[in-house]
Formats: sequence, structure tokens, C-alpha cells
Amino acid sequence: MPQSDPSSSAAPGDRSAHDHARASDVHKLAATKLAAHSQRYTTNRRRLVDILIGSTGPLTIAGILSERDDLAQSSAYRNLVVLEEAGVVHRIITSDDHARFELSEDITGEHHHHLICDRCGLIYDITLPPGLERQLEASLAGEAQRFSFQGDHHRVDLVGICQSCRS
Repeated sequence: MPQSDPSSSAAPGDRSAHDHARASDVHKLAATKLAAHSQRYTTNRRRLVDILIGSTGPLTIAGILSERDDLAQSSAYRNLVVLEEAGVVHRIITSDDHARFELSEDITGEHHHHLICDRCGLIYDITLPPGLERQLEASLAGEAQRFSFQGDHHRVDLVGICQSCRS
């Protein structure tokens, strides 16, 4: 598997489905989600979304700031919190104390899971075959029903040690 900087993890096969044609759709969805939470789609929030559109995987704050030197760390963090609360951004917590951010599946329309290195925090985005995804969904729905729980969606993170950290 290819390795990358833990602050800007890259996905095997480069999942770069956020092309320029879809960027305007992403921005429209982001604006709509923010408006539903009584928030404006400010210039800085749009810049953050642009960075995440162009990324090949989840980014740390440091990775985000390295893309735009005109963003202040405190402002980026505050705006990411608002974007997360509105469902535009998803935060991934790893064992290295550095949260990583990616666009939410509601925004991208792409369902995926993660492989997370427990030592360096590297994250790989992975997509399961459709049949396996359906089996997983059915199993989880059965477990939810057993506990009278109503599930919305699922996320699966496999935590382990990447090849670089094992070497």
C-alpha cells in the first residue's frame, strides 16, 4: 500500500471523485446544510470546503493550513466545528491526538470506511464491494432491531499498524 504524510493521508487508488464539475454541487449542498443550521457560508468556510474537495483523504488542521497560508489556525478550527455541526464535514479521531477532517458522505455521496494506523494516525479511505456492504448493512440492521435501535448510517474503522510503522 502506498504511504503518505500522516497529516494529509492519501487513499489507495486516489479516490479523487471531487472533480471541478462536482465542486459547485458540493458548495450548494454545504450552503444548504449551513442555512438549515442558521449559519452562513462564509468565505473562510468556503475555503475550507475547497481544500477538502481537493484532498485525496482526511486532513489534519496542519494539513489544511499548509494548503492556504491566509487561514488562521483558530479561525480554521472554529469554522471546522461549525461545518461539522452542520453535517458538511466529518471528524475522524485517531490515537495520535490529531483529528482529521473530510467532507461528509451526505456532501460527497460516497460511502467509504477507513484503515487507521494506531501509531502515526495515517488514514486510508477504503470502499467495500457492494455485496459485502449490503451484508454489513443487513447485519447491522438486525443488531439494531434486536435493541430497538433506529440506525441512520454506519461507519467502520479498522485500527491497526501501517506498513511504515511496522518497519
